[in-house]
Amino acid sequence: MPAIVHFEVQFKPEHVADAAKYLAETLAATRAWPGNQGIEALVDDADPCHILVVETWATTQDHDDYAAWRATPEGRSALHEVLAAQPSKQVYSTTLPLGL
Repeated sequence: MPAIVHFEVQFKPEHVADAAKYLAETLAATRAWPGNQGIEALVDDADPCHILVVETWATTQDHDDYAAWRATPEGRSALHEVLAAQPSKQVYSTTLPLGL
């Protein structure tokens, strides 16, 4: 099963107009990483500063390798400079058989 990653960010209001630019610059490297199968950015209808980035990875290991790179000086992005809070991340790689 692929790994689905939810990465939630809260932009500072003064930077929300440029959110697409900041995310595109940061996520270009994410999309190019081996195993990344796609990325979407969803804007909260009630709060345009709140954005959910949904990433699809071939495997959890692919995402883990990418996340380890992001923790290095070479992988660090400038996104943190325009965020109002620390991002949160959830990784989903197990499904429940619902029989639907």
